Amino acid sequence: MANLKSAKKRTIQIKKQQLRNQKRESEVKSITKKFLAAVEAKDITLAQDLMQQVESKVARAKGKKLFKTNTAARKVSVLAKKLSALQKKTA
Repeated sequence: MANLKSAKKRTIQIKKQQLRNQKRESEVKSITKKFLAAVEAKDITLAQDLMQQVESKVARAKGKKLFKTNTAARKVSVLAKKLSALQKKTA
């Protein structure tokens, strides 16, 4: 356990930040699952709307240093390819 006041404060701040990060990561995962479900159901309009939300959440998480730049780009790219493939199949 920390002895200094500043160290105690820092542990409290770290715990709060961990909760925020967990919430952000959970949001990214849940919206990604919804997107994948829409792709499986071949619902293009819903998938397009969810893709925008996924990109937004991932970009926000990247900005908050939750994901590295390449990781965020890879996540979006993989999902964009799935959406593109769905659009080609139905077109």
